[in-house]
Amino acid sequence: MEPHMTTSRRTVITAAAAGLAASAATTGTAHANGGGDSAGKGGAVKEHFGTLADGTEVDRWTIENARTRLRVLSYGGIVQALEIPDRHGRRANVSLGFDDLDSYVADSPYFGALIGRYGNRIARGTFTLDGKKYQLPINDGPNSLHGGDKGFDKRVWSVEPFRKGADVGLTLRRVSPDGEMGYPGTLTVRVDYTLTAAGDFRIDYEATTDKATVVNLTNHTYYNLAGEGSGSVYDHRLEIAASRYTPVDKTLIPTGELAKVAGTPFDFRRAKEIGRDIREAHQQVLYGQGIDHNFVLDKGITSRPEHFLTVTEPESGRVMRIATTEPGVQFYTGNFLTGTFAGTSGRVYRQGDAFALETQHFPDSPNQPSFPSTVLRPGQTYRSTTVHSFSTR
Repeated sequence: MEPHMTTSRRTVITAAAAGLAASAATTGTAHANGGGDSAGKGGAVKEHFGTLADGTEVDRWTIENARTRLRVLSYGGIVQALEIPDRHGRRANVSLGFDDLDSYVADSPYFGALIGRYGNRIARGTFTLDGKKYQLPINDGPNSLHGGDKGFDKRVWSVEPFRKGADVGLTLRRVSPDGEMGYPGTLTVRVDYTLTAAGDFRIDYEATTDKATVVNLTNHTYYNLAGEGSGSVYDHRLEIAASRYTPVDKTLIPTGELAKVAGTPFDFRRAKEIGRDIREAHQQVLYGQGIDHNFVLDKGITSRPEHFLTVTEPESGRVMRIATTEPGVQFYTGNFLTGTFAGTSGRVYRQGDAFALETQHFPDSPNQPSFPSTVLRPGQTYRSTTVHSFSTR
């Protein structure tokens, strides 16, 4: 999900042929030969990725298992690349992102980012908890989006590789101090990115607080199963087990209604092309300039991740299935990719060149009593899990 009211954007062009060739050569050497700065448990490779203006070093970690390769930055917990094979065994990066740190810092639309404290929008950047009103940064029209203008996506995380049986992964940790971005409570967060023995990409979130607060963590990877930079995703076939969605007002804040998807462009209960109904003159599509809506999953909140979604790319044969413990998913069709970003392939991203599937609680839940609660109190532990499974047809 991207801000629907955009300001000026810096055009990011880092795709000079020589630079791309050098980057490709460096990457190939590091991963093919086990190079890079260091190799951790589970064969994880750590490389220097860049330096922030304040001198903080940013690393890129790479892990691989069962033909799935994952590259993660310590800055923002960003999934910089996710490489999976097609039906012929040819591996490609299916996530959008940049080759350099400066582009992520300057103007990234949350490519691959770990989102918090609160994924999605909070109306007018305010909520009341236990009788006290809290003010958050306004960074999306009149609303607060994805934790504010310096959310978890713009923080540096500690990263530690691990191996658990045949699984390999990375543990990301961060302590968000009381009052950060206006949120109450010191929030201690752990996120595990795991590649399983089957090549699944699993994300486990965990958080505790010392004061009542609200929490809604997610990941904002943009997917194109034909390969990053390959063009439109409108021909991908998508199926979502969701009979309802949350309509929004013109600022993309839910109205509170749980509307039926039947008879609308939001009906993906049977697999259909992402782009089939996206140009219908439906008021909700006009508000989002495409789809940028929360789908209410039929399964509800579950203690273990349950499958709710399948997406298939016809040419490559790649299939991604998603299971989650969460009650909702924000389905975003890359509506605000406006040709001002060039990615790791050196190609420019345009509207509809990717989609995001952000498993989470509903937008604006702190102001919507009828929605599932996002309140976390001392003594409680926030837990959420989402699993992405890959195959081919």
